[in-house]
Amino acid sequence: HVQLVESGGGSVQAGGSLRLSCAASGYTYNRNCMAWFRQAPGKEREGVASIVSAGSTSYIRYADSVKGRFTISKDDAKNTLYLEMNSLKPEDTGVYYCAAGERTYTTLDSHDYGNWGQGTQVTVST
Repeated sequence: HVQLVESGGGSVQAGGSLRLSCAASGYTYNRNCMAWFRQAPGKEREGVASIVSAGSTSYIRYADSVKGRFTISKDDAKNTLYLEMNSLKPEDTGVYYCAAGERTYTTLDSHDYGNWGQGTQVTVST
């Protein structure tokens, strides 16, 4: 059973930065997909970034809305997933979720993930 625990959320002003972490425990596949999703009030959950590691190579996919501003990474030795968020905008506000799935390719489809963290709130003010 995989457990995912996010941390690092908070409130920042537009243009600021935050770094989210997701500590994974239980049975995890280093070659399987992990991702960050977010959900704003009244909106559907959307994929932000996904990563799959194959040896020393990482394959990454970003949503168009965060390209150039967000960076996803993972430390397999620590079983930890990260999301570095820079140049934050008010529209980045929402609950951010860490997810782990069994696909061996990057995907931003929430249906491809069977394990979810509890979420961490990110609020960006003007």
